[in-house]
Amino acid sequence: MFKRFRRLRVNQAVRELSEETRVDVRDFIYPLFIKEGKNAKKEIASMPGIFQMSIDNVLIECRELKELGLNKILLFGIPEVKDSIGSGALCEHSIIAEAIREIKKIYPDMYVITDLCFCEYTDHGHCGILDLEHNSVDNDATLEIIARQALIHAKAGVDMIAPSGMMDGAIKTIREALDSEGFVNLPIMSYSTKFASAYYGPFRDAAESAPSFGDRKSYQMNPANRREALAESLEDEAQGADILMVKPALAYLDIVREIRDSSLLPLCVYNVSGEYSMLKFAANAGVIDYDKVLMETMLCFKRAGADMIISYHAKEIAQLLGKNKG
Repeated sequence: MFKRFRRLRVNQAVRELSEETRVDVRDFIYPLFIKEGKNAKKEIASMPGIFQMSIDNVLIECRELKELGLNKILLFGIPEVKDSIGSGALCEHSIIAEAIREIKKIYPDMYVITDLCFCEYTDHGHCGILDLEHNSVDNDATLEIIARQALIHAKAGVDMIAPSGMMDGAIKTIREALDSEGFVNLPIMSYSTKFASAYYGPFRDAAESAPSFGDRKSYQMNPANRREALAESLEDEAQGADILMVKPALAYLDIVREIRDSSLLPLCVYNVSGEYSMLKFAANAGVIDYDKVLMETMLCFKRAGADMIISYHAKEIAQLLGKNKG
């Protein structure tokens, strides 16, 4: 009786049969940073292998992704001009709206998700219109422009909207705006539990979105708060979110499991830039077996309860999964 654990580990075939959690290329969403201009492709120094690209190069990237079996992407825009209210995101010819149209024209079956926020578009780097008296974001004023940005993306042909600014009431506001314009079948993936984390450093290089003053602690989650983290996601579910998210992923797997046990909605984790770069630089230093640590990390995200994973590693993972299958 006491040897039954060993009996299910004795060889590769039985280990596969009893395996509880698996990683599949279909689980992954690949982020892309889109910069205005032409023929632009600039590697991000803090994120080896990840690039800022103009739309023409993004189209080439999409072809490569499809060849790897990756057909879900998350778009971030980097405008040429920024201002205090992020007006570059509020125009039908914004960099993201143009990118959606161009991608859909050539790859209609590419599933396009857009990050909905203003930190990339404001000259101060915060996620909306500023409340100057309190040196923070004016939540209610920002809700108005969030709805406008959502409709611009919807009309351009996006498949899913992912609001990331952590504004109270954002999901309800976006859902009502979309429904009022006939986009009742357009899903919302909420960054429902997004922590004010130090793991985002390289992303701010990539998206050119570092705050010019202060931080985002007044509107993002305190890493110390477990109960509040759960409440944030359940509130977004009540407001109409179709998919919930925990961001970052690696240091917050307890939160992933708690949300998984409390909600029946699909759950996403964002394997963020700092997590990506740590593995990359550890590999460059020769201190880890990169491929094995990478796949173990993804497996742990799934085991904790994630249904889908946003990851800068997605291309490498697709290659590794293809190699193992072959």
